[in-house]
This record gives sequence, C-alpha cells and structure tokens, in this order.
Amino acid sequence: MSEDNLPKDHPSNIPEKVGVLLANLGTPDNYDYWSMRRYLNEFLSDRRVIDYAPWKWQPLLQTVILTKRPFTSGAAYKSIWNEDAGESPLMTITKAQTEAIRARMAERFGDNVVVDFCMRYGNPSTKSKVRKLVEQGCRKILFFPLYPQYAGATSATANDQFFRSLMEEKWQPVARVVPPYFGDPSYIEALAQSVRDAYAKLSNEPDILVVSYHGMPVRYLTENGDPYHCQCQKTTRLLKEALGWDDGKIKTTFQSVFGPEEWLKPYSVEEVARLAEAGKRNIAVIAPAFSADCIETLEEINEEIRESFEDAGGEEFSYIPCLNDEPAHIGALAGLIERNLMGWLK
Repeated sequence: MSEDNLPKDHPSNIPEKVGVLLANLGTPDNYDYWSMRRYLNEFLSDRRVIDYAPWKWQPLLQTVILTKRPFTSGAAYKSIWNEDAGESPLMTITKAQTEAIRARMAERFGDNVVVDFCMRYGNPSTKSKVRKLVEQGCRKILFFPLYPQYAGATSATANDQFFRSLMEEKWQPVARVVPPYFGDPSYIEALAQSVRDAYAKLSNEPDILVVSYHGMPVRYLTENGDPYHCQCQKTTRLLKEALGWDDGKIKTTFQSVFGPEEWLKPYSVEEVARLAEAGKRNIAVIAPAFSADCIETLEEINEEIRESFEDAGGEEFSYIPCLNDEPAHIGALAGLIERNLMGWLK
C-alpha cells in the first residue's frame, strides 16, 4: 500500500531493508571489579558455557568465584586494554571489522543492507541491536556468529540469544544464520597468507607452528556430540595443506582450561613446554578459532603460554595475530555474507 492510500493515523512506512548482524563473544565495559563481576556473572551463568545444575553451580559462582576472579581477570584485561579508546581490543577490532564489511555491503548493495554488530555478553547486547535493526526497517536479518568452528558454548549460545531477542518483537523479521565456516576456502587462504606473511618477517623460521584453539570439556564431545573438536582438526589440516607442509611442521592444541574436569588435549600451555624440552626452541602460535584478538590471545597466548615455553628452555616465540580486519579476512567474511543473502537481494 502506498503512503497516499494509508489512513491519516497510520504510522509512516519505513523502506524495507536487510540487516546483517555480526556477533562476537563479548567484553566487560571496563576492568574494574564491578564491571568484571557483571560481565563474568553473565558469562559464567550461561548454561551453554557451564552446564552444571544451577543449585550446585550458582552458590559456588556467587560466593567464591565472583569474589576473587574479577580481580585476576581485571588485571589481565588492564594489561591489554585500549586506553585511548576506553575499551577492550576485542571491541576496537569488532568495530573495525563492522565498518569494513559495511563499506563492502554498501559498494555491493547500496543502502539496502544495514550492517551492525552485537556481543553475546556485555554491551552492545544482542537484544538492543535486533531492536535497532527492526526500527531501521529491516524485515530480514542475517545473523553471523563470528566463530569459524561451531561449539555449543559459542555459536549455539549466540544463536540462542538472537532468537530470544526475536521473541520480543511484535513483528518478527525473517531470519537466517550464517553456518560455521571452518573449511571455507577464503578463510583458509586468509589464515595461510597470515602465516606466510608472519614467517617472512622472521629472521629464523619456526621449528613448528602451534595451532591453539579455545578448549572445552571432553564430555561435551563424548556425551553431547559437539562437533567443535572435529572442525578444529579439519581447519588445521586444511591450513597445513594450503601451506604445503607435512605433519611435523604443525600441531593442534587447546587452551583456556577451566575447572577440575578433563578438557580437550593437548593443553597449549603444557604442549609448548614439552616442545621446548624436546628441542623445538623456536615456535610460532596462531589461534584460528578467534576472529579477533582478545584476552585469550593477547594475554593468555602472548603472555602465559609464551612464559611456559620460555621457562622450559624455549628461545624464540612468535604469536601470529588473528585475522582481525585484514583485507583478506574481510573479503572472506563478506563473501560468506553475500552467499547467505542470496534470494533476499538482487
């Protein structure tokens, strides 16, 4: 119905658009105690992340963990904080990725596509950004969790929050979700090129490339059938093939172990020490599960894991940054978005 034929009291029609909503894990608003406590409470209360029964987990979380951990986590965030922007590096990088993809979409589709980002935990919330896209006239939304490998504790919980947000909309937009892209050729080539570029800048080629992924309890794989472990292994294999390497030049490991139960092995912090003791004195580390550098890469890998390697006799440690807003990465993400928009736009 045209504007001319609408009743006088009818709300104005907003031109229909398509929304693209990028989603990352999240970040605290600051590194002080209460900002950290709010963020950690939201994160560690998510049953996709910690699936223990609430009656058992919440008393421990509220009385012990959230009393102490905000101090240690806050100190870690402080060591990497972007003081100039007043935000975490993850926020800075996600903003840059969003701007770059927005420019790509504008070049391809004009003003018919609205690109924005949200965080699963903290701000800007998924709910607030879904509301904003709807207010901007987005009758279709493509939701893009920025996790190459699927895991219940990352991809699934991001999707949960997206669909919970849609439940609060009176007029729900049509929705699609970009699937995991652990084997996407453009993503793999971007990873491979980042390794080539990093190696070209080093005076000595590393003895081995450690490919460190975020860990998860083994139980999630064996009991729940989570495909994360298999998808990580495939990313490493495809990266190795793209580089033309043999098995001895690359090793998959898992980091960020939390709690008493067994997690996916080998643990990154232990494996780098073992490599040093075995005579591998020059290593490089890359983290393909992270689309942007964050606390797990800038602090854990570049400080804790580096220290473990050096304490065991390692001499040269090189961290290869995440793909962040590198043009090859933006091109890969934009390609995924365009393919998943097919049928929605001409």
